Amino acid sequence: MAKLWAGRTNANTSKLADEFNSSINIDKRMYKEDIEGSIAHVSMLSYCNIILKSEEIKITNGLKNILKDIESGKLKINENAEDIHMFIEETLTKRIGNVGKKLHTARSRNDQVALDIRLYLRKEIKLITNLINAIIKTIIKIAKNNRNVIMSGFTHLQKAQPITFAHYILAYGMMFKRDKERLNDLLKRINISPIGACALAGTTYKTNRKYEAKLLKMDGVCENSIDAVSDRDFIIELASNISIIAMHLSRLAEETVIFTSNEFNYIELSDALTTGSSIMPQKKNSDMAELVRGKTGRVYGNLINILTLLKGLPLAYNKDMQEDKELIFDSIDTIKNCINIFIEMLSTMKINKERMRDDALSGFINATDLADYLVNKGMAFRDAYKLSGKIVNFCIKENNKLNKKDSGFKFTLENLDINTYKKFSKLFSEDVYDFINLDNCVKRRNSYGGTSQSNIDTQIKYLNK
Repeated sequence: MAKLWAGRTNANTSKLADEFNSSINIDKRMYKEDIEGSIAHVSMLSYCNIILKSEEIKITNGLKNILKDIESGKLKINENAEDIHMFIEETLTKRIGNVGKKLHTARSRNDQVALDIRLYLRKEIKLITNLINAIIKTIIKIAKNNRNVIMSGFTHLQKAQPITFAHYILAYGMMFKRDKERLNDLLKRINISPIGACALAGTTYKTNRKYEAKLLKMDGVCENSIDAVSDRDFIIELASNISIIAMHLSRLAEETVIFTSNEFNYIELSDALTTGSSIMPQKKNSDMAELVRGKTGRVYGNLINILTLLKGLPLAYNKDMQEDKELIFDSIDTIKNCINIFIEMLSTMKINKERMRDDALSGFINATDLADYLVNKGMAFRDAYKLSGKIVNFCIKENNKLNKKDSGFKFTLENLDINTYKKFSKLFSEDVYDFINLDNCVKRRNSYGGTSQSNIDTQIKYLNK
């Protein structure tokens, strides 16, 4: 294809240079945004009497027909073109003649590509936000159905205190809510128009940048024309936000891998979302969760690449910036795939309620409640803490003795007889068993944000807003 920038040189670049310089394989996905921006631009040119109204109509109709033909498949994007902007402008000129050459009046590819990427990311952020809404709704549904399912809460990957599965899964709902808030906040900085900044210094034409921004439903214009074409902060911010979303998914993926293991067996994934082994017939692998965990590194890499790309880059526009789109597009595609697969995993997984409760009974996770029991009887917390630790240690030692005798009985805080309790402290009485019952341990945690059912309902309402 002819090069629209020919002039200073004869534009007879080598085939190798053309291939190296070309970005159409990457930026062709912005064809709709490029046409949308061009229609607004030509409307502004007509509004400001820079071109005739009849010329605006002819160019606009030509652009709309190009969009229609691309989307219907009638017009194939020529991948020999330098970029999507050149392809659309050249196609327009071929179709409507020399009047098509007026489209690029009072703009440069520098501000044109800056506009296209903002319009494209605005659309993609809304799509990602919709997916986050979907995963939050899935989490809410799971929480509603598992308000009373007791499980061990963990710190340091060791059993800590009794919680409900609803409380556990809602923690991820809160993470995704923050992810959504970050994306919505970013829209304020993305939805600002750079068009009209031209190459870097503005233009001598009497344009109306605010009018053009309004046509594109943007909230304002970039105040400095140099910054308008060289700013990619919004891409870095989106890459960072996506990295945080990926991190949250990766944490959930890690726990999915752990909780589906034979050692835990807290949850079971649908066969449709697992794989087997090529040699071990008994295996059921949580490969989708593992892939989400692995793809997080890919998203992180894109963020670091974009930051490195812009580090030390002089003002204003530089060709280096062509590399930003492939990186952010990959992050967008990756995170959408990861959220989608997790929505399906969560909505189809089986929760092994009895197994969770049985496992919770074996870890002394009500030891803090035992200490609280003594505090309620008048003992200072630090003394109660030490005494509860001694009782736990006693149970563990007794269990070790039983293991040698191959006995099925296990010493736990729940089944330790009252006489043994009284040997540790006269404050103990029969009511200790009710106090350290796991269900009651959960019910009593009524402090705001805790694991009690009333708090779970509050958290669900909070996420439902």
